[in-house]
Amino acid sequence: MSKRCSINKSKGVLVGNKVSHSNRKSKKRFLPNLQIMSFFSEILKKTIRLKLTPGSIRTIEHNDGIDQYIMTTAAKDLTDEASKLRKQMKKASAA
Repeated sequence: MSKRCSINKSKGVLVGNKVSHSNRKSKKRFLPNLQIMSFFSEILKKTIRLKLTPGSIRTIEHNDGIDQYIMTTAAKDLTDEASKLRKQMKKASAA
């Protein structure tokens, strides 16, 4: 699995320079702080495991859970994995 947040498209690996005391520059990868979290989906009636950044975790908790967050966020801001979850949730809520 890639080093990218499962929900938010903008949280991924960044590339920059590591600068020493003598001002020498060498390439460095800045990896996101990914945490594996489990959320219970009320709509799907199952537990969902995702790799998330702490900012995404706080946003999900602020929006009263994973279901509310995925259903209210614009589709263009979600990753492919989150879009699949959204389709499953819409299908389950319609049934």
